[in-house]
Amino acid sequence: MGIRRRRHQVPAIEAALSTQALVDGLWVMGWPAAQIDGARPLAPGMKCVGRAVTLNFVPARPDIAQDKPAGGESPEYEAFEKCGPNEVLVMSSTGPWESVGGDIKFLRLKQLSIGGLVTDGSVRDTDEIINYGFPCFSYSTTARQGPAAMQPWECNGIVSLSGTVVRPGDAIIGDQDGVVCVPAKVAEMVYSIAHGREEIEEIVKEELIKNPGPPGKYYPFMSGKVKVDSPLGQLLATKGITPENSNQFEGTADW
Repeated sequence: MGIRRRRHQVPAIEAALSTQALVDGLWVMGWPAAQIDGARPLAPGMKCVGRAVTLNFVPARPDIAQDKPAGGESPEYEAFEKCGPNEVLVMSSTGPWESVGGDIKFLRLKQLSIGGLVTDGSVRDTDEIINYGFPCFSYSTTARQGPAAMQPWECNGIVSLSGTVVRPGDAIIGDQDGVVCVPAKVAEMVYSIAHGREEIEEIVKEELIKNPGPPGKYYPFMSGKVKVDSPLGQLLATKGITPENSNQFEGTADW
């Protein structure tokens, strides 16, 4: 009997919500680190947000190459066809310098208007990929041929990128600071915490610009532990943020 995977609803996480805030939200909840270390934007300004479609590569071996479905039935093309504007293709490489693909293969991702591509490996044909216009996050770029070192083996299994686990359907968010995987099961709560934190940080920054001084009076703070009578709590009250409408205060944590 196969494993039955539960699907969890992922909220519409806005691309404007920073990866830092999402990492902080997961940290507050006690979840493992979620940043995919080494996945960097291929060009400045790239951002992505969407559900994960995963593809796992394994080291090249003659019998694996023979047993893998050929041509258009290959797991990588199976993964491609599951992608669209709301999906991010997450490709687990066997090494940071191995190529997961380039110009001709990734033309199909452009045609599908993919939401983004993330890998802990490298990509080739960099100029062409940038011109395709979809967000791409990789460890680096390379001129190497991928098939000489690894083969695509499984579509939509659980993968690990630089030690961070990604399941199909997880929320993948990328910006100039890197890429974060938010587990689908807790995505709605993480979004709530992260959004609340960003609101508070904007208020603190605004106050420090208006009244310059050390940020230690208000910052850093722990979500779910802000005291009402603290300087930060009092500042938030002037902006209408209270325990009645925020889960950032002591005794309001709902996670």
